[in-house]
Parts: sequence; structure tokens; C-alpha cells
Amino acid sequence: MPADAPDRTRDPDRTRADILDVATSEFADKGYAGARVDEIAARTSTTKRMIYYYFGNKEQLYIAVLERAYTGIRAVEQELDVDHLDPVDAIRRLAELTFDHHESHPDFVRLVSIENIDRAEHIARSPVLSGLATPAVDVLARILDRGREAGVFRADADPLDVHMVISAFCVFRTANRHTFHAIFQRDMLDPARRDHYRALLGDLVLAHLAAR
Repeated sequence: MPADAPDRTRDPDRTRADILDVATSEFADKGYAGARVDEIAARTSTTKRMIYYYFGNKEQLYIAVLERAYTGIRAVEQELDVDHLDPVDAIRRLAELTFDHHESHPDFVRLVSIENIDRAEHIARSPVLSGLATPAVDVLARILDRGREAGVFRADADPLDVHMVISAFCVFRTANRHTFHAIFQRDMLDPARRDHYRALLGDLVLAHLAAR
């Protein structure tokens, strides 16, 4: 086997996962334009050739990073069992899940911010991401339907509006942590305020949804 050929004796799934782990960090820190495949290769003790063997090129690697990042939060949302909860508790639980995920995955938030700077250029090229949001919105729609039937949610409640409000709060808290602290001298990720912000998110969403 040539010295620069991909080492097929390695576990391909683990190799891909290792590359994606490092690539996620690299792209989140430096953006698509600033990230270097050579640096990703060095940090994974592999070669640029092997990365291209698995992912094709830099853009396809970046799209794979985005797909894994978005698939992660969507999988968590879909696995959430809220059918046994009353609609109010179900909404609060879904909001808390998003809050916890975004707090523990700051690279995801940075990738979202970077992709918005790039006008979603790469997300638009992914066949995986184009239909990924539907199941998450479907979960919200089912909760809202139950809430309307119970008379606790407004008749015109829109699941995509609710999704937007939850995402906006969670992304802002992580993405704008440093600028918010510099201006207001308050760290939004201060552990002492975590429970307050987690409850505040649910309160805001439920106040919007309350039946008129």
C-alpha cells in the first residue's frame, strides 16, 4: 500500500468520527474560510489525503460537520417523551432540553452563527439538512394541539413561532455571552443564574401561548 494511501485497517467509523470532532472545533473557532484542513489532519494524526478520502474536499467536510451538529439536536428533540406530560409541562420540558443542549454544545451555536454570516450557503447545499427541521416542529405541533384541546393554549399558536422563540433565547445566551458581559457586566452563563434563565425561558414561551 502506498505510504500516502488511506489506512483501511483502521476502523472507518471511528476515523470519520475523530476527524469530525476535530473539524467541528476548527470550523467553530475559525469559520469556514479560516479553517485549514492541514491543521485538522495534524490534530487527528492523520493526513489531508485521508480526510479527502472520507469527505471529498474541505466544503464537503464542513457540510458533514453541520449535518452532524444539527442532527444531534434534532435527534434529542425527537427522542424526548412528552406525550405523557400535560401540554404546559411538555412545552417547558422541550424548552429546557434546548437550553441544556445549547449550553453544553457551544460549538453548535458558533457554527450556526458562522453559517448565518455566510448566508446559509453550505446548509442550502445539504440534502440532509433541508428536511431535518420538520420532525422537531411536528413534536411542537402535537403539544400545541393538545394544549388547544385542553383550553390552555391560544387558538392561533404557531409551532414555528415557538421554535423560533426557544432557539433565539438559547442561541443568544451562548453566542452573545462575551459582548453582553462587556456591556452589562453580567455573565449569562454564570452557574448561579442558570436555574433562573432556564425557568425564564419556559415562562416566556408559556406566557405567549396562554389562552386569551
